[in-house]
Amino acid sequence: GIPCNNTGNPLPVGCPPPPRTTALPSDWTPFSDRIEFETADIFYRQAQLSRGKIDNILTVWAASLLKATNGDFDAVPPFANHADMHNIIDSIPLGDAPWHSFTASYTGPHPTEGDVPSWMTAQHEIWYRNPRTIIRNMLANPDFENEFDTTPYRRYDSSGHRHYQNLFSGNWTWEQADLIAKDGKCNGAMFAPVILGSDKTTVSIATGQNDYYPLYISLGNVHNNVRRAHRNAVALLAFLAIPKCEKEYKDDADYRRFRRQLFHSSLATILRSLRPGMTTPEIARCPDGHFRRIIYGLAPYIADYPEQALVACIVQKWCPICIDHRTKLGGKDPPSGFRSRQHTEELLRGGFSAKALWDDYGIVSDAIPFTNDFPRADIHELIAGDLLHQMIKGAFKDHLVTWVGEYITLSNSDTPGRADEVMSEIDRRIAAVPTFPGLRHFYQGRDFKQWTGDDSKGLMKVYLPALVGLIPDEMVQAIASFLEFCYLARRDYHTEATLGDMEKHLKDYLHFRDIFVRTGVRPEGFDALPREHALKHYVSLIRKFGSLNGLCTSITESKHIKAIKE
Repeated sequence: GIPCNNTGNPLPVGCPPPPRTTALPSDWTPFSDRIEFETADIFYRQAQLSRGKIDNILTVWAASLLKATNGDFDAVPPFANHADMHNIIDSIPLGDAPWHSFTASYTGPHPTEGDVPSWMTAQHEIWYRNPRTIIRNMLANPDFENEFDTTPYRRYDSSGHRHYQNLFSGNWTWEQADLIAKDGKCNGAMFAPVILGSDKTTVSIATGQNDYYPLYISLGNVHNNVRRAHRNAVALLAFLAIPKCEKEYKDDADYRRFRRQLFHSSLATILRSLRPGMTTPEIARCPDGHFRRIIYGLAPYIADYPEQALVACIVQKWCPICIDHRTKLGGKDPPSGFRSRQHTEELLRGGFSAKALWDDYGIVSDAIPFTNDFPRADIHELIAGDLLHQMIKGAFKDHLVTWVGEYITLSNSDTPGRADEVMSEIDRRIAAVPTFPGLRHFYQGRDFKQWTGDDSKGLMKVYLPALVGLIPDEMVQAIASFLEFCYLARRDYHTEATLGDMEKHLKDYLHFRDIFVRTGVRPEGFDALPREHALKHYVSLIRKFGSLNGLCTSITESKHIKAIKE
């Protein structure tokens, strides 16, 4: 990204950026002075006071000023009431993007006999903010100045090992920059990748269980540590609709087709303001203060496995990244090939029936991915690895911890009560771990009702030694190999050496985990476990997108707390 002036003309090398404002330091416009600004900041942003509380405080404030000035009615608090304060805040020229909405409904044929299902006539409301405004606000944020990349790069250490860390250190942004540079009018423009993430969540409040479907947006130029810390680098973009239906229509093919296409059509509509800037450069101010000509592009999509299947328009239990058949996902060999928009379109044109595409290729043929509406976007190339649900909650908690418990039950089935004794011994060992910085103390062992990602990460550190002598050595080796792989995968940065270590430990894990097949815990093997299969893509995804922890669902899940639950 070559710095330019606000009309797009390149600046001489070394030219300083223009000042962000011509206002004097004493200018607090639209606030009258610093006291008014700081009062609004405390009431609105820091304390997030209700309208009633703001009015009560301002009333007491006004009374105290009257008393202190012996009835001088010119001595007034900064604002007359909450409405006065909110009007001034709304007049700030820079700030959050306002909310908009649109409705969507089913447009297919209705049944000719009987009642029309309610989902066919319902109007679904989608609330969203302008993604272009949000991204431009992120681009202009001076807080990101030293943690922001304008150009894809390749970094090597003294040993010649390449380093991978932030998104711009990977191969994908390099390849995107090459594609953009083929268009002469984009020469010298900065690539601005738009990261998206969605995750349905249920919030318990006084009125019961409420489902929300938030869509988040982030800027790929920002470094991973900033995105993880939520320093205004991840924003709530939209609330997607969640169609409801009567119980008898839950598995209806038309209803399921409508739900899928509603998701994709909604995203395409929400993101449409970015489309012109994906082929024609826009001028925007960057965190370092310089203006640059920028080109937007869709970037990796953050999602757990069910959401990945929806986004990629594939059938559950298939891989959204590679073309391996669902009955071969548990194999030890590398993927046989990779999905792509071109491959899918060739199959759709090849005369295959919808059933054949579903059964033989795992393709949902009646849904069109939202990425098809945008240039240089292939959803299968934009699926990010998910450390939280695939590896930490998936392969470790849902698989290994569960399989160990099932093995102990199976292997002690002839001795009543023995399995409970072994599980209690494991819990006793875990609970006996002494207090130490970085170690969580599990007072009840590993037997707690509701697991969180932090619970799983804490258990990882103490689980393996608690099993020694209670399960076969090969089972211990499988878990040890997995944990080595896991800790490497969670690193903030990688080199080709660490990626080689990851491949070795994954190979060992895939070898040793066969003990669960031989002992009867997994007689069916591992083919029906797409989250387990996803681990085979991690090394290639790191080379592609940099460290996985910058594109993990833990980022969007923790954002729920502020975006929804507060």
